[in-house]
Amino acid sequence: MKKVLALWSNDQINEEESRILRATCADLPIPLDAEAKKSVRDLVEAFLERDDASGLAAPQIGISKKIIIFRNRGFSKDGASDGTWTRKDVEVLINPRITQNRGNQIVLAEGCLSCPDIKVEIARYPEIKVRGFDVHGHKIGKRYLDFVARIVQHELDHLEGKLIVDYDEGSFFVPKKKRSFFETLFHKQSG
Repeated sequence: MKKVLALWSNDQINEEESRILRATCADLPIPLDAEAKKSVRDLVEAFLERDDASGLAAPQIGISKKIIIFRNRGFSKDGASDGTWTRKDVEVLINPRITQNRGNQIVLAEGCLSCPDIKVEIARYPEIKVRGFDVHGHKIGKRYLDFVARIVQHELDHLEGKLIVDYDEGSFFVPKKKRSFFETLFHKQSG
């Protein structure tokens, strides 16, 4: 299974992985060249071999390019996989950007493979419109609602080097056995 980069692991900060995750990603060339197609393929393969993620962004596997992949169905009420999704339920967006946000933001707890063991309450829009390109380099415009809109917004944050720990409007949920590590970590970041 392809390694997903994380800010920390085993109660240690991952400096090099953090640097990659914190960088703003570059656009892919359109039309897609051979290197861009390989980057897209690598992200698709990395995502499809997992069952613990609703989405994945290229920087999470060390590719500093604007590519995201996500499931658009097959969720239980808490957002976990309900086991019904197939490869047809997966979308890839290249060089995506939000062109419109709609509705009152809704606060929900989010987890992230790159910020293991924690959840953070984050306010997100329930409806967004996105422009970008598909896996073939064709221009697309799409509307996403509710949980899928949340996933897309989360993955787009990764392309700008923003992670769930950068949100401070909601509560952090941390396992008791790791509380001292996270208190030290977040105290250093704010101090």
